[in-house]
Amino acid sequence: MEPAQMMSEAARTVWAKHDTDDDGWLPLWQHMADSGAVAGLLWDNWVPAQVRRLVAEVMPRGESDARRLAVWLARTHDIGKATPAFAYQVEALAERMRATGLAMPPAQVLRADRKLAPHGLAGQLLLQEWLEQRHGWPRPAGAQFAVVVGGHHGVPPEDPQITALRRRPELLHGSGAAEALWRSVQVELLELCAQRAGVAERLADWRQVKLPQPVQVLLSALVIVADWIASNRSLFPYVSPVGGADEAERAQAAWEQLDLPAPWQPAAPPSITTELFAARFDLPEGAEPRPVQEAAVHNARTMPVPGLLIIEAPMGEGKTEAALAAAEVLAARSGAGGVFFALPTMATSNAMFPRLLDWLTRVPGPAGQQLSVLLAHSKAALNKDFDRLRTGRGHGRLRSVDLDGAAELPQPGRELRSAPAELVAHQWLSGRKKGMLSSFVAGTVDQLLFAGLKSRHLALRHLALAGKVVVIDEAHAYDAFMNRYLDRVLEWLGAYRVPVVVLSATLPAGRRAELAAAYAGASAQEPAYAALAAAEAYPLLTAAAPGQIPVQDRPAASGRAAEVQVEALSDDLDLLTGRLESELADGGCVLVVRNTVNRVLETAEALRKRFGADAVTVAHARFVDTDRAVKDEDLLARFGPAKACRADRPDRHIVVASQVAEQSLDVDFDLLVTDLAPIDLLLQRMGRLHRHDRTRPNRLRVARCLVTGVDWREPVPAPVPGSRTVYGLYALLRSSAVLQPHLSGTGLRLPQDISPLVQQAYGKAAVGPAQWTEAMDEACRQHEKELAGKEQRAEVFRIAATARAGRPLTGWLSAGVGDADDTRVGRAQVRDSQESLEVIAVQQLADGSLQTFPWLADGRGGLPLPLDAVPQGRAARAAAASALRLPLHLSQPRIIDQVISELERRCPPAWQSKESHWLAGELILPFDTDGRARLAGFVLTYSRDDGLEVQRDA
Repeated sequence: MEPAQMMSEAARTVWAKHDTDDDGWLPLWQHMADSGAVAGLLWDNWVPAQVRRLVAEVMPRGESDARRLAVWLARTHDIGKATPAFAYQVEALAERMRATGLAMPPAQVLRADRKLAPHGLAGQLLLQEWLEQRHGWPRPAGAQFAVVVGGHHGVPPEDPQITALRRRPELLHGSGAAEALWRSVQVELLELCAQRAGVAERLADWRQVKLPQPVQVLLSALVIVADWIASNRSLFPYVSPVGGADEAERAQAAWEQLDLPAPWQPAAPPSITTELFAARFDLPEGAEPRPVQEAAVHNARTMPVPGLLIIEAPMGEGKTEAALAAAEVLAARSGAGGVFFALPTMATSNAMFPRLLDWLTRVPGPAGQQLSVLLAHSKAALNKDFDRLRTGRGHGRLRSVDLDGAAELPQPGRELRSAPAELVAHQWLSGRKKGMLSSFVAGTVDQLLFAGLKSRHLALRHLALAGKVVVIDEAHAYDAFMNRYLDRVLEWLGAYRVPVVVLSATLPAGRRAELAAAYAGASAQEPAYAALAAAEAYPLLTAAAPGQIPVQDRPAASGRAAEVQVEALSDDLDLLTGRLESELADGGCVLVVRNTVNRVLETAEALRKRFGADAVTVAHARFVDTDRAVKDEDLLARFGPAKACRADRPDRHIVVASQVAEQSLDVDFDLLVTDLAPIDLLLQRMGRLHRHDRTRPNRLRVARCLVTGVDWREPVPAPVPGSRTVYGLYALLRSSAVLQPHLSGTGLRLPQDISPLVQQAYGKAAVGPAQWTEAMDEACRQHEKELAGKEQRAEVFRIAATARAGRPLTGWLSAGVGDADDTRVGRAQVRDSQESLEVIAVQQLADGSLQTFPWLADGRGGLPLPLDAVPQGRAARAAAASALRLPLHLSQPRIIDQVISELERRCPPAWQSKESHWLAGELILPFDTDGRARLAGFVLTYSRDDGLEVQRDA
């Protein structure tokens, strides 16, 4: 007998969904059935084994109990809609319920009070009551299960909310003569859920279960996903309250239409590391994996349980390939269903994405298996490689609404294939809340740090990470604020038993111990973890896991070694140009790295006067996105490895760049000139010096690095103001202190000196000459004050550590930030650095009309942008790809309101239409045909060669 035929008339009239356009509605019992059926399908076909096992381990009968639990919670999640506080909202449906005896106060009475009883919270209390009164559960035991129902709209309830609703039982059960019927219907629906989910006979055994908080989070996320899918009217049409299609057939039809790709199911990779690398990567014929790569795979295979693996090795040593190979081994061992590769910036994420795709095309899997792939940052849609995986966007929402107003109702998905048929960018897995659920993701580290931020639907992000292997690149690149979030996220990943691979060429030893201890849920001061900071070997691998003693492996160096002659150079442009003229007498390619864009532009102007415009290239972050991409491609084509070069290497050329040349580009120069920077970043810059085997000009056969941006004549070196603003005086002084022996003529050996220099610079022991002590101590005091402030600010919205098993998630996200997203404001929540304003840069012609800059690549140049209508198609995308970041001084509190006000006045009103997917909400900055614009008392000049230059208006 179908459920509807077994139910009372009153229970059949309780409604869950209502369509405001056609008055269609869905009975609650049907939505409960749909949600439970979807949860079962998700569990069987979509949830990675790594996640299923974590839930199964705490249940008496393992996997079978775990599946029943997930299905049951999904079925019961909307029981709070069987209350007067919810049901009154649609008068016609409320009247139908009243006719069966489910009386409720008039709408005007309930409207003021229903905010006390959102249906998630109401459902939590109803489920707890049922467990206590019908099954004899203690209240704490029921709370750890029922909180999943309470938090299915993204935020678990808080204790004051629970207390307030308990004081108003009439909102849950009605009052007077109708109370008994309300209670009877609620029990009837809950009993039906338990029966259909197969848990009625299991509840007695489950009463003793203590659910760890990570398990509660994963169950909450699974219920959210099941609810979103079951709420999609295209997948689950509304049916008659007296019965419809068989629930299993109805769910299966929806599942086939949705067609979510299954998780990755990696087979055990080749046991011989050489064979593994030959199969996955482009190794030269006869080449062997490097010792670090061999060691990474060996440790991934042999660590007692898949856990944390920190790989410290020099630049250019193949750490990325080592991480991917280790990830494949760890995934096969743990049952992970994908990989998330976290990188410091959008540029590094874009560079990694094609490498991830290339690796995936070589990883074998079951015949016909499809793998969902995502590039995760705010401008991913403009990336060429990701765009090839997409053919549509589908941003519309269903008109069918949940009148609590919290659910995001997804559109049905389509597989959008790339050339390798198994890689798909699935449309349902798009969007800031669902995207990370894709199996393979490359993105900015913000996406990982958001997992430590109190934000709505945080459980979804945790589910996304809990089913993957996580790779964290450039782990040294994050400040104290970000590290607080990273440590908390690592603690949760350890609790989820997520394998993690951390990569760095220049990791301070103390930070190594902190990362390992955080993942293991320990203290970095414990002897076993404090010992990790004492290791001086390099390269070095560190393995850690909860409950395991951390171990370290010291692989041999690859034999690739170089010596760099380091020299102090006064900060004088005439001196620099004269020196380069001498150094380049026989030709050669020079990289000059400045710490600020203003210094980049000043230096480029001086060098062009001496060497000519064609001999100098500028690279920094203040280009529109399209020009920046072309610039990166050009640098790689001319100065990259031989296999990447698509143009002849110039005989004599100078590239003047900001920090964009530090990490994201595999480029090689004959001579390096760099502003003083923290030692780890200086070493990264040196990694661009003599990076590849090639013939060098006679004068530049010896690798040399000229360090400038400092007044070296002072008793204590005085970095230029811009460098002090970016990095702080203390880090710069310690960097210059550890460089002193090398500035005196002792060559700097790579890789041998990398770790000793980093450990000295970031250690606590005094460094530098005695006469520096007073200045160093004062800089240290200021540094520690700033550090404490960062750590304190990070605590405001950081989630708590995992609590004891059995403690419900109640209040887990209290005082949170609301929604977290990858926007300027969103990123500021996990980065303690002021983000500058971003504008869409366009050209304004003499007649006032707008167009994209005429020189933009890929057919994006010179496209008209109508003022009285929404730009469409290619023009809209080209404009969106012309985003330009303004300098920080235009975002200061004293001026930002004026800047925004002026920019808003220049934006065509038509572009703010909801139809303008690419441009709505963006700030528009028109430049005239000479590349000039005025803004808030400044003159802004933009060119394709130099990017944005800003000067005060005369």
